Amino acid sequence: MAEVKDGEINEACENPGHFVARLFEKLGEEEGIDVHLEPEWKHVGRITRPDGTVTHFRGTNLDLNGIGSMEIARDKGYASYFLKRAGYNIIPSKTFYSPKFAKALENQDDPEAAYKYAEDLGFPVVVKPNSASQGKLVCVANDRQTFIQAVRKICKIDRCFLVQPLMTGRDYRVVVLDGEVLSAYERLPLTVIGDGTSTIDQLLDKKQIEFKSRGRDTTINKLDFRIGSRLKRHGMKRTTILTFGEKFELLDNRNLSTGGEAIDVTGTIDHTYEDLAVRIVRDMGLRYCGVDLMVQQDINKPLESRTNNYHVIEINSAPGIDHYAESGKKQKLIVAEMYRKVLIALAKTRNA
Repeated sequence: MAEVKDGEINEACENPGHFVARLFEKLGEEEGIDVHLEPEWKHVGRITRPDGTVTHFRGTNLDLNGIGSMEIARDKGYASYFLKRAGYNIIPSKTFYSPKFAKALENQDDPEAAYKYAEDLGFPVVVKPNSASQGKLVCVANDRQTFIQAVRKICKIDRCFLVQPLMTGRDYRVVVLDGEVLSAYERLPLTVIGDGTSTIDQLLDKKQIEFKSRGRDTTINKLDFRIGSRLKRHGMKRTTILTFGEKFELLDNRNLSTGGEAIDVTGTIDHTYEDLAVRIVRDMGLRYCGVDLMVQQDINKPLESRTNNYHVIEINSAPGIDHYAESGKKQKLIVAEMYRKVLIALAKTRNA
């Protein structure tokens, strides 16, 4: 079996929107699978199966999951409800609405009610959009000012938002296809390490240059209000100079798309956590899904069934892992083989 080369994956990673399509095209050639890309944008494509039936994909949206189950997975509030009903540990949350949507619904769960709920929970709390992905506008609010700022920004892109207590632990993503764990990795937040002379702002510039040199096209948003909020919370400024070797986490969320890093645990994740992720995907009516877990220990140790040492953060029925592929040679190979299995699953004759 031919292997996808590093350079070819690097080329695919140059534009995350084209990552899956370009990789499918290459893997299709290797596997003898008919993959046709729309020629102008090369973002969507068609796969023709041996029996002549076809399936389509658009970016990371693939014809593996049923549309109803996908829609539930995309809605964090609904997904949490059904996960809890199925008996899984979730992060407690309550859904609130933008002022305009709350008024249209004649519902009192507006931003002011959300703030009162946050006060009752006790700060800090997490505020996140109900439907956005890749950690967009997920914010830890430590006071009213930050809370209101986060809610206002979220309400510009989403009609609903969630308020949750802040949970601590290690953040893992486990990707599952048809009962098999394809990849697993720990996610770390955007972090800078001091050199004794550079400001935090300058360290971010160096981090961006480092990403580019590694072939990673993640763009760090230096003006992200969450960075300023976290710095203020810790009594720092963008002009603060960290001592040599001093580490500082600039964001509370740990998404790779916002500058986080990944530590691969595909070969070391304990089978009890693999089983947990597989069950979650099955019980949510999905075939292909990324399960995000907050774990109170290393994921290579057995899950203790009588304790609540994990929580499901959320699930993603169209997991994009182009940033993960950019994090190292080993990860690139894992991603290539993962998508090979995904493509083969898509190309199988229906009901075969």
